[in-house]
Amino acid sequence: MIFYFCDMRLRLRTRAKILFKSLNKWRLAHLSDRQFMILLAVPTGFLAGVAAVLIKFFAHSIRDLFFYIRTLDSYFDLLFFILPAIGILLTIIVIRYVIRREVGHGIPGLLYALSRNKGIVKPYTTFSSIITSALTVGFGGSVGLEGPSVSTGGAIGSNIGQLLKLNQKQINVLIGMGGASALAAIFQAPITGVIFAMEVFMIDISMTALIPIIISAFCAILTSYYFLGRAVEYEITIAESFIPSNSLYYVGLGLVVGLVSAYFMKVYFTVGKRFGKIENPWRRFIIAALCLGALIFVFPSLYGEGYETINAALNGNINDISRHAMFEPFADNIWIVILIFVCIILAKAFATSLTFAAGGVGGTFAPALFLGAMTGMVYALVINNLGIGDLDVSKFALVGMSGLIAGMLHAPLTGIFLIAEITNGYSLMVPLMIVSALSLAINRMFFRESIYTQSIAEKGVKVSFNKDETILNMMTSSNLIETNFSTIRPEQTFGDLVKVIASSSRNIFPVVAENGEFRGHILFDDVRKFMFDTSLYDTSVEKIMVYPEYIINYDESMESIVQKFEESHKYNIVIVDNGKYLGYISRANVFTAYQATLKEISAE
Repeated sequence: MIFYFCDMRLRLRTRAKILFKSLNKWRLAHLSDRQFMILLAVPTGFLAGVAAVLIKFFAHSIRDLFFYIRTLDSYFDLLFFILPAIGILLTIIVIRYVIRREVGHGIPGLLYALSRNKGIVKPYTTFSSIITSALTVGFGGSVGLEGPSVSTGGAIGSNIGQLLKLNQKQINVLIGMGGASALAAIFQAPITGVIFAMEVFMIDISMTALIPIIISAFCAILTSYYFLGRAVEYEITIAESFIPSNSLYYVGLGLVVGLVSAYFMKVYFTVGKRFGKIENPWRRFIIAALCLGALIFVFPSLYGEGYETINAALNGNINDISRHAMFEPFADNIWIVILIFVCIILAKAFATSLTFAAGGVGGTFAPALFLGAMTGMVYALVINNLGIGDLDVSKFALVGMSGLIAGMLHAPLTGIFLIAEITNGYSLMVPLMIVSALSLAINRMFFRESIYTQSIAEKGVKVSFNKDETILNMMTSSNLIETNFSTIRPEQTFGDLVKVIASSSRNIFPVVAENGEFRGHILFDDVRKFMFDTSLYDTSVEKIMVYPEYIINYDESMESIVQKFEESHKYNIVIVDNGKYLGYISRANVFTAYQATLKEISAE
């Protein structure tokens, strides 16, 4: 029976290969690359939209079940202490024993694939985040669903490209399609999805890439409408136009949300590093989950994505946010209520960071919206209660959301158009621009990278929209190493070197110890005039070798390698791995690889 199923599987795989080969042959004969990418936009948008709907459905179903039980049992709030831990534990079990691979936190993984892995994303990522993020968020993990949705959509696009054996340029566009479609579907905001793909993912936007992305976002929106209807995540519509006299208040809000975005990122990366030093994963889980449970028990608004809290902030319902038995005696004191809100803002950064540290899976998009709404609301409340202004709390909460997106994601246009779309109008465009620009400027004073790119930048991978830097990031030193250099031992003599020179076609001779350690090298030009002086043949190689001023480490970035070639004016530089000799990299090979990569990713 086993052999029968194995044989059937092999036959199906063979037939699938034949089918795809025939389809590719037909496509090459009848469709241009541009037409084919437009055609692929439809299934990519549909599948990414379905993935976003599934993630949202599973997570919200779990959450709604617990919230229903809460209405039946007044003691259910005590479970807030352990529910997030249960969800994260289930997530860890699924990752370890079902998926058996690292899932990661979504968008940074896609950026890494675009920058260093030619857009190749593993097939399991097309479903892993759907399960794990739904468990994490549904049980109360203080993270979002947008990041996993976008990463799943991007993974779908990448795997469609791999299945059809497309080139890197086309796979990159498909990742953009999938990511844009997923975000468009989850917010039902198509323009936001397209702009997000342009700001966060895309290397080179042209009409060849833009049209398929727009079409895929459109298909995803239709998919979302079909399954969810016209679902409104944020129940607010701004009809009143921008009041110019409030401009200074919006400038102040921009500065505040910029600082809050920097605070969140500082806490996020600091907590991650601290818990990363705990080697035992179960100990890490227990400590982080207990701390997370304590925070959510004290501040229930930190539970899950926090969309209820966001909507309460947008509508100025401050009692809904501060509702907790221990806070009831202070409900009539607005300044204590504001202090509670400030504590929630400060605690949210820790709650999100602890969710990830414990082993949960999710995104930081929703936490950014949560912090933005809360910060904008608190800012307006402080101004109003100080008697120095009469601000619309809803407007400032909305604009604060845009500012946090701009600051944390370094994606100001995404924040601006998201708020404009979800409020069904562009009446707040001016304050959105003011706050988003200032928030981004303030955040950049503390972090050169966004929350998505900072984590992979620490691994030596730089995500950039500068085409030169992008191409260099896609190149790896391992593909450029030349090993046809004749080596010599340090204990050998000049006479031995002469014999090596006679049989070599290169003019550099690396001196390598028996254990593979690189000791230096000898340049043919340096010993040419002594070649026939036999009185020097007994001289030790160690006495005539030189240690080069420039050395390339195996894990060094291509940007750094190019800089070394520019500074040294050398044609060849040695490359080592922890001091062990590997070979040399030539300036000519770097230039050739650069040209090949440029040709591969450049738009038509």
